[in-house]
Amino acid sequence: MTMSDPTLRRPALRSSNPEMVPKALLWGMLALAMASLAIVTFAVLTGRPPAAVPQPAAVVQEKWIVLEGRSAQSVIVRNTDGSVLLDLPHGGFITVIQSGIATERRKYGVDPLLPVRIVEYANGRLVAEDPETGWSAELYAFGGDNKAAFERLLATR
Repeated sequence: MTMSDPTLRRPALRSSNPEMVPKALLWGMLALAMASLAIVTFAVLTGRPPAAVPQPAAVVQEKWIVLEGRSAQSVIVRNTDGSVLLDLPHGGFITVIQSGIATERRKYGVDPLLPVRIVEYANGRLVAEDPETGWSAELYAFGGDNKAAFERLLATR
């Protein structure tokens, strides 16, 4: 056989099947999107109260801190007076929260070194709140180890 042999076939660059995604699947995806839109519209028009909203509770303790990101893994935690509370070269979850706050503050053009509030509520919730942008994170929802990192931060003087 030679390269000019007509029995050699080259692989097709395009599928000969014009229907790559079955029409039934496309209709199913459209139905799912429309059903979701209908459910949300119904909830808004009937005034249904939001679900899965944390219950109000008394504040057990709170701390205002400044999270200063140094790199993708490093963060310095400062008191509001500027004194260093913790210097974490491998900040772990605290760095993740700092990055989230920094990203949100960049969107709004807010100084990244303004204080944030860490709040522990009587019902067990632990929350990081950014009063400048309205951003918040329910820290207890990320697992026990991650919650413990901020609990230790609250205990640090």
